[in-house]
Amino acid sequence: MTNLFYGEVFRKLKQKEINYLVVGGIAVALHGAPRFTGDADFALQLVPDNIAKFVAALKELGYQPKVPVNPEDFGDPAIRETWIKEKGMKVLSFWNPNDSLKIIDVFVANPIDYSKMAKEKIIKTAAGIEIPIPSLKHLIELKKIAGRPQDLRDIELLEKVHGQQ
Repeated sequence: MTNLFYGEVFRKLKQKEINYLVVGGIAVALHGAPRFTGDADFALQLVPDNIAKFVAALKELGYQPKVPVNPEDFGDPAIRETWIKEKGMKVLSFWNPNDSLKIIDVFVANPIDYSKMAKEKIIKTAAGIEIPIPSLKHLIELKKIAGRPQDLRDIELLEKVHGQQ
């Protein structure tokens, strides 16, 4: 693989020393299960400095929120809580108007404590880029929490690939 669809994002996040994990379909594929996805899903260390660096990195790459919110507000825990309670928000979605196929979803509250996931993270390399992903155990747990049909299929694929069926 010489090109990675979100390669510029992963490079920028590494350059800015942002604490994150790639979750969702990309993580499923990096764990060896055949899976296509169009978006990139992230779990961040949800502390103001890390979030500010994440938002700045996405802005530098031309991304903006899909909903009418100030992206800098993402760093404020009280505002994130309001988004969750009043809007039912689970992720904040960013898109790139210069490349509308590129969508980034980031948890506004991590379903599993970030520090627990980060302790057991796995670094995969794709197209020469290091990508941090959750352990198989945590990825399956995230998929169970989400519980959508695609997530359940992902669990089946992951278990089959890793011989857990």
